[in-house]
Amino acid sequence: MQFKTKEEQVADYLREGIISGRFPRGARLKQQEIATLLNTSITPVREALKLLEAEGYVAGDSFKGAVVAPFDIEASSEVLALRILLETQLVKGAVENASAADIAEMKVLAAEFAEAFAAGDNERARAANYRFHNRLFEAARMPQTLHFVQILWARYPFDLINRLKGRVSRAAEEHDDMLAAIIARDTAAAMLATRQHVEAGWQELRAAMEREKAGKEASKR
Repeated sequence: MQFKTKEEQVADYLREGIISGRFPRGARLKQQEIATLLNTSITPVREALKLLEAEGYVAGDSFKGAVVAPFDIEASSEVLALRILLETQLVKGAVENASAADIAEMKVLAAEFAEAFAAGDNERARAANYRFHNRLFEAARMPQTLHFVQILWARYPFDLINRLKGRVSRAAEEHDDMLAAIIARDTAAAMLATRQHVEAGWQELRAAMEREKAGKEASKR
């Protein structure tokens, strides 16, 4: 894996925590607590938070400090289209450039995701999901594209999608399809599996929201 500065390591930890729901939207991120937890100084934490603010993961507040940013559900459909466009290119790059070591790490992370789900540890599963996707896309050797994808992730409701009943189990199967295509060096299959994986979560969330809306409307009658 590429060398990462302390600032980048802290940023990765916080991205994973926000996407997995360990740090809920609206939660305050205290620099000293994070520094103590990660056994580092305040400086890389402060710089990581500046980076995440620029990416849209956190918002600055003169009274509260850094807080996890809310997301705009109405903008998510546009983000979905951009995710599909960029993530299919990243998986194409992974098919072309992933080494045996890259694939071995992806297998470990996919297994960790499935094991966490089987154990009922949803937070750990969501964190492993982030690490699987991030590691897969790192293997593409396209850092600028990955950077833009990480910005899109900040604006996407992963925390809601991954709480849907049965979603984690279905995602594990979708990961297997993606990984199998990468191992087979089948670019078309890998890109299709990635598109279907991204779309599936969004479609399930929209369906759940529509059911909830219909339920509320019915209760008012």
